[in-house]
Amino acid sequence: MIKKRVLVAMSGGVDSSVAAYLLIKAGYDVIGATINFWKDDGRCCSIEDTRKIAQKLSIPFYTFNFKEEFEREIINYFCDEYANGRTPNPCIICNEKIKFGVFLEKAKKLNASFIATGHYARVDYNFDVKRYQLKKGQDKEKDQSYFLFSLSQYQLSHTIFPLSSLTKKKVRKIAKELGLPIYKKDESQEICFISRSNYNEFLREKRPDSFNPGPILTTNGKVIGQHRGIPFFTIGQRKGLGGGRKNPVYVLKIDKKKNAIVVGEKEKTYARGMQVSKVNWVSIPEPTAPILCKVKIRSQHQEASATVYPLNNKKCKVIFSQPQWAITPGQAAVFYREDTVLGGGWIEEVA
Repeated sequence: MIKKRVLVAMSGGVDSSVAAYLLIKAGYDVIGATINFWKDDGRCCSIEDTRKIAQKLSIPFYTFNFKEEFEREIINYFCDEYANGRTPNPCIICNEKIKFGVFLEKAKKLNASFIATGHYARVDYNFDVKRYQLKKGQDKEKDQSYFLFSLSQYQLSHTIFPLSSLTKKKVRKIAKELGLPIYKKDESQEICFISRSNYNEFLREKRPDSFNPGPILTTNGKVIGQHRGIPFFTIGQRKGLGGGRKNPVYVLKIDKKKNAIVVGEKEKTYARGMQVSKVNWVSIPEPTAPILCKVKIRSQHQEASATVYPLNNKKCKVIFSQPQWAITPGQAAVFYREDTVLGGGWIEEVA
């Protein structure tokens, strides 16, 4: 039997290293590769550490330079969204365009049938609907399906998630048993391409014209202060709005046209509806009638019951059963039914 070749995206971390090992153990012909996204500052990935892991696993190892693609697809998107008063999620775009995009193209050139990553998620094929379905990983605390909603059927059909049935604790145990020194390595919590502690410095370099002072307004249009630039703010934010008030205020809206920040009491940060665009029905055919499901509006958001109303042009309206805090344009809204990701899209406006 001919072994199927898999190209594993390896970052030098415990998850991708164990993913590669599990595929070897399962009998695949495994190749490891590190993606050089950004600057050679060692933050995005440790190439030499990853090379040593590949050597220990006795697999071929490549380094792919995707700096040009990353600048075009991710950096520009990230900066443009903030400049337009929206809060981006670059990890989702990076998965769609880079890790499961150009990386998959590289895999095909290496005659690999699949790519694999260390994501905590699962792909199953449903014969009833004749579709690959994206599902949550076994470890609910580490589940990363939210960040993968925009993948296509083609991408899912060529993807393996070896950690789908494992917990993080078990993955670390396997790495320790293999003698991999990275078994207790900390996880990165920051945006990989920003080496500074403050992302505003990065934005100032890339989009200096975006930082124009403007008014801070109440909901009835009263000017109560001045801001230093809309990229400093996101919906629900309390800091950076000045003090001296009896009650704290929060960002309710970012008005790009007026270059204004609209603020109000915390109760006003809650809303029951939103419009979502660029909807990708990843696991089911596009519905023609409203559906009941659970919706996440941020990666750490608790899923909330809602009705999704499909509209034309890959848009939909979402009405929650209960008001949700700080629905934020630019973030992803992902629709779930139990452990299956039905689909998702990008929040355009709060209803």
